[in-house]
Amino acid sequence: MTSEITFVRLSEIPPEEIAAHMSDPRVAEHMPLLTFAWDAGTAAKFIAKKEECWARDGLGHWAFLADNRYVGWGGFQKEGDEWDYGLVLRPDAFGLGRRISKKAIDFAVADERISYATFLLPPSRQNLGALKRLGATHVGDVEYGGAAFRKFRLETV
Repeated sequence: MTSEITFVRLSEIPPEEIAAHMSDPRVAEHMPLLTFAWDAGTAAKFIAKKEECWARDGLGHWAFLADNRYVGWGGFQKEGDEWDYGLVLRPDAFGLGRRISKKAIDFAVADERISYATFLLPPSRQNLGALKRLGATHVGDVEYGGAAFRKFRLETV
């Protein structure tokens, strides 16, 4: 049976659950900006920052649920003039990335604000097949927060 995937606001998830997720060393493997320890207070500040994006832009990161169980967070966040897509899953949910991303990309295609989405991937991410299948193109390498990333772009119109 296939899990039902739903998107909710991060504020609906207990901060302790997000802190546990972000404290897993397997999550940090491909997150060069994750250089600090997470606890409930860190997670609460993170949630508040993401809620500010919703207030400012009318869109921001979601919490992802599979059969009403928290499996990660991500979605679209405005970075300058671009909508950047991110996906951070719990290790026990890594296999759901394709389904969650498809649902999110379908959202972007239907949303007139998002004419394209960008993706920033650290050089440690070697498997880029999913991005290629989506039709995303490599547009260059960038530095963000002092870390190197490969930047991709996906047209949504």
